[in-house]
Amino acid sequence: MGGMRVASIWSMGTDIPPRPALPGDVKTDVAVIGAGMTGCLTAYMLRQEGVDTMVLEARRIGSGQTAGTTAKITAQHGLIYDRLIKQLGQERARMYAQANQRAVGQYRALIEERNIDCGFEARPAYLYTSRSPMALHREWSAAVQLGLRARLSTATDLPFPVAEALRFEDQAQFDPLRFLRAISKDLTIYENTPVLAVEGNTLVTGRGTVTAGKIVFACHFPFVNAPGFYFARMHQERSYVLALEKAQRLDGMYYGVDPDGLSFRQAGEHLLLGGGGHRTGENAAGGRYARLRRAARTYWPDSREIAAWSAQDCMPHDGAPFIGQFSPKRPDWYVVTGFQKWGMTTSMAAAHILTDLILGRENDFAPVFSPQRPMTRAGFAAMAADGAVTVRALGRAAFAPARDSAADMPAGHGGVVEHQGTKRGLYRGETGDAWVSPRCPHMGCQLNWDPEERTWECPCHGSRFAADGALLSGPAQKGIGG
Repeated sequence: MGGMRVASIWSMGTDIPPRPALPGDVKTDVAVIGAGMTGCLTAYMLRQEGVDTMVLEARRIGSGQTAGTTAKITAQHGLIYDRLIKQLGQERARMYAQANQRAVGQYRALIEERNIDCGFEARPAYLYTSRSPMALHREWSAAVQLGLRARLSTATDLPFPVAEALRFEDQAQFDPLRFLRAISKDLTIYENTPVLAVEGNTLVTGRGTVTAGKIVFACHFPFVNAPGFYFARMHQERSYVLALEKAQRLDGMYYGVDPDGLSFRQAGEHLLLGGGGHRTGENAAGGRYARLRRAARTYWPDSREIAAWSAQDCMPHDGAPFIGQFSPKRPDWYVVTGFQKWGMTTSMAAAHILTDLILGRENDFAPVFSPQRPMTRAGFAAMAADGAVTVRALGRAAFAPARDSAADMPAGHGGVVEHQGTKRGLYRGETGDAWVSPRCPHMGCQLNWDPEERTWECPCHGSRFAADGALLSGPAQKGIGG
């Protein structure tokens, strides 16, 4: 990626004061793993209820997926409502819609109550297509049935014509890290304290143990494989964003539903241009940022790129996140994962649901998100497809020969090569070679090299590693260096 700045526009503009690491063995009522938007909102809600809560963060507050979001606060989640009605039924689809639309208002109320300066703005959210409008017509019908304010139109402020657009009212956007800085101010958070294992009601870290009455896994992708088996119930996908200055100002937030569709939103003086999504570990050809830059030059030739970054999202098989009890075998564990690129709104909904569940209260929206919900027919099909990816990657790791030669590897590139009779991962940097294990420590799948980010990625479950093998994101819990 050359000299490009890879921090998000939020990270570039907000500095959250550091917190200490865990000082030793401690006890608490509730321990939350992960200090992103979900973890901090859940801890905030519990603290408001008088519950002693602490948060353990492997790196820094908001340094994970929250820093990479485009930060739309919206119940408009792509082409979802027609699908949810067909797969889950109208009642549960309505739960999903109402939980997320209520979350928009809950953000507004909290921001007004705390007088949080975070760029919160009410904006309409659009789906658009440049091709057949039939899918948008079905989505409009479904959204209206579920009580959302939506209408079809061909009028947008995009720099190109659309065949149809579906406008959702009462949506919003904000700066997630400025918001997170405000709500995390009074929370007990320990940074640079990765959780290595969870044994019953005890969290094990390299700096001591935490004994908790309840435990919340808010760490994006659960690192405990069993019980729960979340690794078999979703996969991870990546997407890319440019921040542009001197581009057109847009009043709405836009999400293209075509396979090559782009997303847009205004962020102060800057325009965010996103797209290029793919399954993690399947970007051997690269070119995702290049496509966004071509679009920027086409639509706004005088614009200038000030930041470029990527994000990663968990994609559940049946289209709904998992929010609730981790497993019947672990009644004191709770989980929140599978946000499908809509983590900001769902974080607020999840914080309210988890707070109610932990306090033993009923929550009207919990059933649609329950991790114990029955699998749908479409979910089984998606699980089978994901299982096939895992089988292929495990087979490559065990039996397939290396495709590349170390001698032929050019500077700045990486790949799996044959080295002294074994397969190794090699990154040939400008200042020297970095050798790594080519197998993911999570479950042994063979890693793929991503030339776009210069990272090693697992196509099975989405773990990512730096060129030198350092762990970037899980479910793996250790690096692949050496």
